[in-house]
Amino acid sequence: MKKTVQFLLSLKGNAKPSVLTEPLWGIPANLYAPFVTLYMYHLGVLDFQIGIILFVGRLVQVFMALIAGVITDKFGRRITTLIGDFVSWSIPALIWAFSQNFWWFLAGAIVNAIWHITAVSWECLWVDDTPEDQVGPIYNWIYISGLLAVFFAPIAGYFVSIHGVVPVTRMLYLFAFVSMTCKFVLLYVFSTETKRGIERMEATKDIPMLQMFKGYKVVIQQILKSKVMVKALALQIVLSVTLMVTSTFFALYATQNLFVPESFLALFPMLRAGIMLVFLLFIQEKLSKYKPYNVMVFGLGIYVSAMIWLLVAPEYSWMWVAVYIALDACAAALLLPRMDALVANAIDPEERARIRSLFNMVIMAVSGPFAILAGALSDIDRRLPFALNVILFLIMVCIVIYNRKEKRHA
Repeated sequence: MKKTVQFLLSLKGNAKPSVLTEPLWGIPANLYAPFVTLYMYHLGVLDFQIGIILFVGRLVQVFMALIAGVITDKFGRRITTLIGDFVSWSIPALIWAFSQNFWWFLAGAIVNAIWHITAVSWECLWVDDTPEDQVGPIYNWIYISGLLAVFFAPIAGYFVSIHGVVPVTRMLYLFAFVSMTCKFVLLYVFSTETKRGIERMEATKDIPMLQMFKGYKVVIQQILKSKVMVKALALQIVLSVTLMVTSTFFALYATQNLFVPESFLALFPMLRAGIMLVFLLFIQEKLSKYKPYNVMVFGLGIYVSAMIWLLVAPEYSWMWVAVYIALDACAAALLLPRMDALVANAIDPEERARIRSLFNMVIMAVSGPFAILAGALSDIDRRLPFALNVILFLIMVCIVIYNRKEKRHA
């Protein structure tokens, strides 16, 4: 843990405000996240309609991901992050706070889809000037910053048990508007445009945006020629689907099928965060002596075990669900930081914005139909989306093992 803390204290450049301001986004996001699906359910949104909201949101995200690289290069990492974050998070928070039915949630999802522009600009803002060997540890701290926020979740659970899901979730969204907006402003104030960002702004200032899109042809060829980038993209696509399924349908399955009290939904993220923090602070640096691919396979194995455990969970057993949360937390701590570092380091820094933009576009385009599929499966049987996850995690295991073997023979 000592090395991990020393690394945080030694952070310089844009990485420092990016990590330190993260709780201002993470606290409100983790407060309302456990209740989002139930909030929609209590306002009359059906399972298949939730799938439609996810699908439409992902369709819009495909377009946003396509233009993200061009906008980031044209206007700079810093200003794109500020404006994009405000539009994609602060405004939807207000829409969701006053939502009345399916159409409100659909509108919020469409506006929220703009976050795919800032997903590119924000990553470029701190990765551009960061040495490659520091990317993994910084992602580690970004996860820690977000996880610390989860310990505020019991506050939300307490108020839900007294006042109910709908009024409390509305207040949480209003809090999110204030806190997230502060985060975006502070990051802008304490960051600077990156060297690479200045170069890209200078190189593209006289080039029309439509003409800049033509450059994607070369970038696509560059991606297809790189086996490392293709496999990193494949892993991200499958992971994106599994996370979408779990985050969307777990609350419904746990409360409506396993009859876990709704107020408990705020405690599960805290348990998950506590376990992940133990891993990230005390165990992660010990795992650095092992090859990342081996750790990823182990994490995926735990994910599969967690899904199977959830599928066979008996009714009215919140302890059984707590064990699932613990397994999921261990798997996430092992897999997610290594996945993010793998992808970030696989991308050519010269074309980071446009490559990341294309990555996100393909991820959204391919994973989008799975939102409809997961909603339809949930309508049939709320266990089926998690059975789908088992298959997807096994596919990821095969990709990682294949990539590991190929590296050995390289």
